[in-house]
Amino acid sequence: MTINEWLTTTTNTFNELGIETGRLDSVILLEDALGRDRAYLLAQPETVLDDATLQSLNDMVIRRSSHEPLAYIRGKSEFYGREFIVNDYVLVPRPETESMIELLKLEADNARNIIDLGTGSGILAITAKLEIPNAKVTAIDIDESCLRIARSNATKLGADVEFLRSDLFEGVSPNVYSQQSTVLLANLPYVPDEFEINKAATHEPSIAIFGGVMGMDFYRRMFEQINHFNIKPVYVFTESLLIQHDVMKVHAQRSGYTLVNTDGLAQAFRL
Repeated sequence: MTINEWLTTTTNTFNELGIETGRLDSVILLEDALGRDRAYLLAQPETVLDDATLQSLNDMVIRRSSHEPLAYIRGKSEFYGREFIVNDYVLVPRPETESMIELLKLEADNARNIIDLGTGSGILAITAKLEIPNAKVTAIDIDESCLRIARSNATKLGADVEFLRSDLFEGVSPNVYSQQSTVLLANLPYVPDEFEINKAATHEPSIAIFGGVMGMDFYRRMFEQINHFNIKPVYVFTESLLIQHDVMKVHAQRSGYTLVNTDGLAQAFRL
């Protein structure tokens, strides 16, 4: 089977299964299998694929055909121009989450103490450290499996980030958050329990997706915890569905915060 034949067949298979990015996914899988870029594939459509390559590709096609995220199959995903390790213990990084970094840089680019609550694969904490090198960055997650991936990403990308295991701020020393210049990044689970997610998302850890009946349980708890801090974070950056933004604003206001900016799903609150 040639490159062109494989691409055509696989694209049709993915399209028939309702995978809207069928052609792109096929190209990416072939790039990975051959270790060649897109230009080569397009320039060499009649190149015959050997049996070992076809077997490897077919294994990947079977996984993608079940709507398993492409990032899990590849073991990596891009966020803010950097490549991160991912597996099925963590969420696949979403492009829309980059808005939190944009808001952070716009509103608090002189931050000296940044906390990433619910770090997952570490994309926000690590990106924040690399974009604002002078800041001390602490990443918190309840799941040790996530923290292992996050630590690997920090090592891979050369980011000096401290990682802590905790259920939100339960048991976290006040020394971590009770500082005058603290900024909080919180991309917590926010999808309502009965919300219908796409087939790819069903392969991702539900604990990192669903946030209770209305989706706001974790954020409500977070703001309640912040109310007991001796020194509250100067900024809190959150991500949630657009229909949840007004509710998020109410929770933030009860803790003394005012909405100062919005970018897509992300909101920036200032004390």
